Amino acid sequence: MVRVPKLTRADAEAALRNPLAFIADRWTPDPRTVRRAALAALVMSVVIVVTGGAVRLTGSGLGCPTWPTCTDDSLTTTRAMGFHGVIEFGNRMLTYVLCAAVGWAIIAARSQKPWRRSLTRLGWAQFWVVMGNAVLGGIVVLVGLNPYTVAAHFLLSTALIAVATVMWQRTREGDAAPRPLVGKAVQQLVWFLVAASALLIAVGTVVTGAGPHAGDSSEVERIHIDWEAVAKLHAVLAWIVVTLTFALWFVLKAVDAPRGPLARTRELFILLLCQGAVGYVQYFTHLPEALVAAHMLGSTVMWIWVLRVLLSLRERPVTEPDVPAPAPAERLEPASG
Repeated sequence: MVRVPKLTRADAEAALRNPLAFIADRWTPDPRTVRRAALAALVMSVVIVVTGGAVRLTGSGLGCPTWPTCTDDSLTTTRAMGFHGVIEFGNRMLTYVLCAAVGWAIIAARSQKPWRRSLTRLGWAQFWVVMGNAVLGGIVVLVGLNPYTVAAHFLLSTALIAVATVMWQRTREGDAAPRPLVGKAVQQLVWFLVAASALLIAVGTVVTGAGPHAGDSSEVERIHIDWEAVAKLHAVLAWIVVTLTFALWFVLKAVDAPRGPLARTRELFILLLCQGAVGYVQYFTHLPEALVAAHMLGSTVMWIWVLRVLLSLRERPVTEPDVPAPAPAERLEPASG
């Protein structure tokens, strides 16, 4: 049995001064553990978006009418608040689960040997985005689900997914300088695809802000615009993204691109077709809650795959640490008789 080292006063003081460095000195995670930690943070960033959508679709946006407490007199939901209070408070509690997942990713990245500072920074970037979005979520409640703040809340969650995706990808790569796998023209086409996808998501928040799902059963301010007209604009942008993706796949095939970009582009094209089918069905069936939730989940997965296409255009080989070569052994002279 391995003896557990005794914690001294100096160790306790060091842990209080810099807990991450203290853990890193005593734990070296396997590379798979770091990848899993980054993936867990990414999955939770998607889950928190979907559960936030459930809050809106069940009309529970003001289930807890104030923030940071649930009511003026209670930190948690009460029996009198019923189902809506449970839904809203449960979504708030999931923020702590997300924080735990991001914290695990930070600790794993900081403890990896050799230490990759870029990974740790990506983990901390997620943490600060989560904190900012938690405050913005509180503002959403305090202003009575103002649709512009709701849209900003969703867009900040989209930014969190972007950072989490980059971190997950970086755990699967090295720290060498990126080497492009495709030409400049293909890279520019992909950046157009990323920009169109971001605009598609942004317009989607306007559709939500003007549409029938206000987020609460009480009177909630809406964006004063014809939501069906914006929904049609959203559909046009979706077809632009689909067209760009198909064009990218055709170009990659023509230039005999590596397998990675081709596979990611093909997967994105299939996802877009599925997402478009859900979008059209929900529109013509008058926005049933289940299909709206599926469409919201699809938007997060689509965004992740757009970023994966972008990140697949280069490779970053693993760099081996510099180890000084051993000094040449001295030639042994034969002993003289």
